[in-house]
Order: sequence, then C-alpha cells, then structure tokens
Amino acid sequence: MIKAEKLSFSYTGSPPYVLDGIDLEIHDGEYVSVVGENGSGKSTLMRLILKFIKPTGGSIVSFAKRIGYVPQRNDYSNSNFPITVYEALNSYRKLLKLKNKGEITENLEQVRMTDFTGALMGTLSGGQSQKILIARALMGNPNLLILDEPSTGVDIKSEKEIYGLLKKINRENGITIVSVEHNLDAAISNSTLIYQLTGGQGHLCTPRQYADEFLINRGKDDNHA
Repeated sequence: MIKAEKLSFSYTGSPPYVLDGIDLEIHDGEYVSVVGENGSGKSTLMRLILKFIKPTGGSIVSFAKRIGYVPQRNDYSNSNFPITVYEALNSYRKLLKLKNKGEITENLEQVRMTDFTGALMGTLSGGQSQKILIARALMGNPNLLILDEPSTGVDIKSEKEIYGLLKKINRENGITIVSVEHNLDAAISNSTLIYQLTGGQGHLCTPRQYADEFLINRGKDDNHA
C-alpha cells in the first residue's frame, strides 16, 4: 500500500533532516499508528504520503486507488458558518465528482450520525465533528485512510466510539489506516502495527512490542519523578 525507500526530508533542503533515510512498507489492511515526540516527523511523514510536500531524498509511493484524509482541524468549526452536515458532505461529493448521493447517508450510518443530517456543523461537539470528518473521508470508497491525531479535542466517551469505528472500518471494510497518534494507549489497543519515529529514524513493531518498551520507559520516568 505504501513504500518508502531511503526517504529523507528537510524543510530547508539541507541538513538537519526531519526524516533521514527511512525505509518503510505498509501492506494492505494494516492499521498503523505513527508515534513519536513532538518534532519527530510524524506530520511530515503524513504530508509526504499525501503528496502535500516532496521528498528531499529517496522516494515514497502510495498504491492506493483513493486516499481519505481526516485532518486534526475541523474546517467548519466556526459556529457562525451556516452549513449543515448534509451540505458539507454533499459539497465534498461534488468536489470529488461522485454521482452517488446515497454515499452521504451510507457514510453517516457507518459513523452513526444519521440523526445529525440537518444539524449545523458549527453546533457539533468535538467528537461529533470528528465522526463527520471520518464520514467525509470515506466518500468515494477509499482503500487508504490517513488521520491526524483523531482523538484531539474529544471527550473520553467519543474517543472510545471513534476508535471503535476506525477499528471496524479497518477490520470489516479492509481499509488500510495510517494514523498519526499522540494517544499511545489508543495506538497500543487498536493498531496492528506501530511505527515509532525518533531522531529522523523509524522503527516498525507490534503493539505488544511497543507496549513492553513503553511501559519500561514510563516506569523509568516515574522512578525519576
């Protein structure tokens, strides 16, 4: 689904590199959480996959037929912006030149938000808004879904619901997921693989392997507190 070879990136075009010689393969059907400290290159990797920016060196290729993207920021967060949930999804459908209006209802059903079809986007809670952004990203039946910190700004109940939806989308629909994560517990609980970025380098591991390392490091931090 995604293949990177000796991938490097610098915002200046020269050292130091945010990403430095990364090799990575993500296969169809995986749910990969990308984790790391602030500034480790998580968002940069996501932008490279989406082709928002170009590599400084090496290559990164996505073999997805269509990519759905869920940003961290809600485009419709201004409560004075008079657009309903249906109108927001329909405008996106038109942008993608999709003929099937039924996708709007189908995707709202997937994220359990059909009762909010006529609600103004600006009146939704953080969790509700995030579900609508997921529904929007599912327009056109993508086989790759990329998310930028999906639990940011949502309450605990909504967080559980959102990760439950993502897990279902991944396991039942077979959609590959790459999620930039600050929520390490969610990454461990929901991912099939975790990609840890440190110092421009990446390390792919299972959630169990990462959990063992994470718990050891957290124990060390607690002892030094």
